[in-house]
Amino acid sequence: MYAIVKAGGRQEKVAVGETIIVDRIDSATGATVSFPAVLVVDGATVTSDPKTLSTVKVTGEVMEELKGPKIDILRYKNKTGYRRRQGFRAQLTRVKITAITL
Repeated sequence: MYAIVKAGGRQEKVAVGETIIVDRIDSATGATVSFPAVLVVDGATVTSDPKTLSTVKVTGEVMEELKGPKIDILRYKNKTGYRRRQGFRAQLTRVKITAITL
C-alpha cells in the first residue's frame, strides 16, 4: 500500500517505513506529523475521492533537520561592471513514514 501526499508545496509518493525529505517543518526531532493524502493505492483499489480521503491519515516521525545543497546565483551584465553574487541553501526535514490509516 502506498499514498500520494501533499508535503511542502509538492506531492510525494510514500509507503510505510520509507523516509522522505520535505521542506522544513516546524516540529522537534521525534515529533509526530501528519500529511493530507491526495491518492491512496491499496493493491488493486485506488482511492481518489476527496470525501473518502478526508478520513485518511498519513503519519510520520521527524528524524532530523538538514540543509540542502548550496546554490550559487551569479548575475552579470556585459560592459557595465555589474556583478552580483548570492547563495542559497534550503532548510529541509527528514521524515520517516510510520502509518497510513484508512
